[in-house]
Amino acid sequence: MNDIHWLTATALRSAYEQRTLSPVTVVDALLERIGKLNGSFDAFIRVDAEGAQEAARAAEQALSDGRSLGPLHGVPIGIKDIFDVAGQPTTCHSKIMLDHVAAQDAAVITRLREAGAILLGKLALHEFATGGPCFDLPFPPARNPWNREHIPGGSSSGSGAALAAGLVPLALGTDTGGSIRGPAGFCGVVGLKPTAGSVSRRGVFPLSASLDTVGPMARSVADIALLQDVMAGRDPGDPTSVVASSRSSGADLGRGVRGMRIGFVRHFHEEDMRADPETIAALESVARTLIREGAEVVTVRLPPLNEMGDVYRVIMPSGAAAIHAAWLRDRPGDYARATLRKLMAGAAHSPEVCASAQRERAAVGAAIDRVLHEVDVLMTVNSMEPACRLDADDDTLARSHVRQARNPFNLSGHPALAMMCGLSAAGLPLSVQFVARAHDETTLLRVASAYEQASGWHARHPLA
Repeated sequence: MNDIHWLTATALRSAYEQRTLSPVTVVDALLERIGKLNGSFDAFIRVDAEGAQEAARAAEQALSDGRSLGPLHGVPIGIKDIFDVAGQPTTCHSKIMLDHVAAQDAAVITRLREAGAILLGKLALHEFATGGPCFDLPFPPARNPWNREHIPGGSSSGSGAALAAGLVPLALGTDTGGSIRGPAGFCGVVGLKPTAGSVSRRGVFPLSASLDTVGPMARSVADIALLQDVMAGRDPGDPTSVVASSRSSGADLGRGVRGMRIGFVRHFHEEDMRADPETIAALESVARTLIREGAEVVTVRLPPLNEMGDVYRVIMPSGAAAIHAAWLRDRPGDYARATLRKLMAGAAHSPEVCASAQRERAAVGAAIDRVLHEVDVLMTVNSMEPACRLDADDDTLARSHVRQARNPFNLSGHPALAMMCGLSAAGLPLSVQFVARAHDETTLLRVASAYEQASGWHARHPLA
């Protein structure tokens, strides 16, 4: 197969079962593609070719023996370099962590291994999952495969870029204020921020502990369901984690949206922050597609986007500043300039301001819950415009970071998914965000899958 690099994890599993492909062939093809293209997009900062090939041979032998290693048997995956992988550096894309070698696997890495996945290597990110696309770090920033002069979004930048470039079929990301959904939208792939607590965070370097979420990234909704089901579940080592739902995330993927009620939050992009005209047009096209598929789309209102953003902009930076307090005191010069500026801003919030923000956060969650009692799923803008240029000035990059509608759902903990819904005139992806009730990833992925199949955007790729 000449297009191994575009096969989804679901397609790879089927090919293995039919013996039309082998894990060794797939891993070798992806390693060759990484060698060819990674220099253009800087998605990987470390490739474990030897470990991946060894795992591929073991997966292939198991197939020959008639044994299944699990739901991800022989499927390659890229790991954001914020997750611990035993014996490998966890750098967080920072000079500060260059010499840190993980003693044991993060909880989700253990689950991936137990499910038969093959770890290809570590992916780029924004330093410590904050900062931005910086050139004053040990590794270059990842680039957008749709146009390498543009940002791929962050902080899971390498994950989005690797998927869009056909370097991996699956990737891990983390999402504290949109760090999965941002790159998914800018890179034209799919990213899920699951319900808070549904995936263990043990062995993942924190950004802001009360907001951090681990989630899957892929090129199809079915693959998101597959990876989420592997990762989800209670971990005794993470007291914030919860028991997984008894229903598979992908249980309703083929049911369509007929009879469902979709709440379109138009005021986010029409009033609170006026979106780019191409983004507005793409969102209206999503609504029309869902209506054609049999859903009822109604306009709903949540609290103003700026008010919820103000709450987030207290809680996230203050949490991050607390985690980095010792390094900020002893090693400030080892951070990228953009990272240092963000972390220092968080240190300025008083305990009283932080306590007030936490009270307002509870009100945000309650308001979103009330609307979700009236509809099955919410539909909102993801980013207000396509990805900006990588060489944009600081103000433009900062503007791109805040002109989005993702962080309300980190505050509330609801599951949220971003996916491609169009291309700009310049050929850059546009995206939509869907949000569901807590612990109802099944319904969320049902709607996303119906839109994916009806629209066909998932079949578009930036590269040969």
